[in-house]
Amino acid sequence: MGRTQTAVNDLKGVAPDTRGWNFFDADKGLQDLLALYVAPDLLAHLRPHLSKLGSMVANELDIAAHLADAHTPILHQRDRFGRDRQWIEYHPGYHELEEAAYGTFGIHAMSHRSGILDWPDPFPATAKHAFTYLFNQAEFGLGCPINVTDSGMHAIIKFGDDVIKDWLIPKMSTTDTAELWQSGQYMTEKEGGSDVGSITTTARLVDGQWRVYGEKWFCSNADAEINLMLARPEGAGDGTRGLSLFALPRFLDDGSPNHYRIVRLKEKLGTRSMASGEVIIDGALAYPVGPLDRGIHQMLEMVNWSRLSNGIKSSALMRRAVHDSTAVMQGRIVFGVPLMEKPLARRQMMKIQLPAEQSLSLWFFTADVLDKAEGYGGRPPSQEAAALLRLATPTLKFRATRDGRRVTGDAMEMRGGIGYVEEFVNPRLLRDAHCGSIWEGTSNIVALDAVTRAVGKHDCHAPFQAALHARLDEAEGVPATYRDELRGYIDRAIDTIATVAQRPEDEAACRQVTTTFYHAATAALMAWEGAQTHARRGDARRLLWSKLVVEHHLKPRDPYGVGDAAWEDEVSALLLGDGDVAMTDAARLVSG
Repeated sequence: MGRTQTAVNDLKGVAPDTRGWNFFDADKGLQDLLALYVAPDLLAHLRPHLSKLGSMVANELDIAAHLADAHTPILHQRDRFGRDRQWIEYHPGYHELEEAAYGTFGIHAMSHRSGILDWPDPFPATAKHAFTYLFNQAEFGLGCPINVTDSGMHAIIKFGDDVIKDWLIPKMSTTDTAELWQSGQYMTEKEGGSDVGSITTTARLVDGQWRVYGEKWFCSNADAEINLMLARPEGAGDGTRGLSLFALPRFLDDGSPNHYRIVRLKEKLGTRSMASGEVIIDGALAYPVGPLDRGIHQMLEMVNWSRLSNGIKSSALMRRAVHDSTAVMQGRIVFGVPLMEKPLARRQMMKIQLPAEQSLSLWFFTADVLDKAEGYGGRPPSQEAAALLRLATPTLKFRATRDGRRVTGDAMEMRGGIGYVEEFVNPRLLRDAHCGSIWEGTSNIVALDAVTRAVGKHDCHAPFQAALHARLDEAEGVPATYRDELRGYIDRAIDTIATVAQRPEDEAACRQVTTTFYHAATAALMAWEGAQTHARRGDARRLLWSKLVVEHHLKPRDPYGVGDAAWEDEVSALLLGDGDVAMTDAARLVSG
């Protein structure tokens, strides 16, 4: 069973939470999309592992995450003998989370080595990120170090020479947590946040070794064993073209600390379990990763992997909010009747779940095109997939992270007053959700990236348009009139984003057109998913989610209209129920 219902009477009228659930078994959407995107033999192998993680994140790892969030890291400047030995003290719950993520499941290494969970090959991104998605439903803070270790290995493997790869990859990819080198990412400075070209950290070649000087303002996973960072070599030009990528070890070969200090830890709104700090670097030994004149390109490769992970983690927060709200809907009695029977509560539940389903669809699509762009499984790398990835990644990151803030807040309201109390998960979800739309680029920066660069400079919209049309061509059983309607929304969204991309004076519209493109793309994807899932197991529910995107985000709406209550009641009954949705019912409802 996916969830365990606690008797309402046992709780004296307080709605239950999700303790006792299994977040994998309870998630039809995740299971259905895995069946569409992951090879059957690999999925069959992974199902018991995903179910194991699904139970852990709803139970023991959720308890550990709550404790790690409540007992934040402490920076110590000296050891008990008075020596200058900086170290960060973590709650044991944080180490329990690390052991699960890095040790038991090896999430950080799934893309880079064989043998994880006894599978003979590295995992595709679609499979790896199913574990990302589940794990972050319990713990968002550690999601950053996991991802930065993963994306750091990607950058080193792609751009580093054999010496640096042989040195770092075995240490970063091990599942022995006692030997593991976690990674950090040192990019942000006071002078250079979103404006990366303003970075002032410098690198100086001294006796054949690179020494780095400067200050990094926001360093997550502050005590990581290895950090990838941007610095400007002496004599290099201004702006981003003068930056180089370096690997900065925490300790030197003799075991002594490298020449940088953590000045203090940040007191953050969210991701409180994970240590983020300010670092002053004073002649620290660092090693170039790839050509010195390609640093920004190399770092952006890492950032784009992180942006995909960021979107998935925000999707995970939304799914956890859906689970929590479902527990409330099923377990709370109000005014003498179950909350699930209240029309307004059902409508609010649908508004909570719809953005979660949209993000699930786009992150699977994005992970799949990443696999194709990278040539996973020995296939030739696809240039078409690379173009799709270039637009899909910032689009997902932009919209999913913003939706996560609203969805987690609405879920808190669904639970009511006790949802505002720290003993429940809701405050932690809401705080963590606000990190997503800032980390790895604020919403403005990411929308500009999607519109002015992915579309304006690289013309990624044309292959995206073709890919979505192809999905609709494959959506057998979906009424032709509805498919044509979706094609129209896709074409209008593509035309609009392309027009704005070529008009610098329309910069203020970049967020709007990225949002519209997101809605059109997810509506098309969910229609295709509904058709494919119905063909596989007789459930067309995702087609109804597609229609809700159209009704609430793509069609013009009369602000004075109240909508078709009977239609919404029928749709919500089908989507919030446990039964399969017949294609005949879904087709009728999307054609109305």
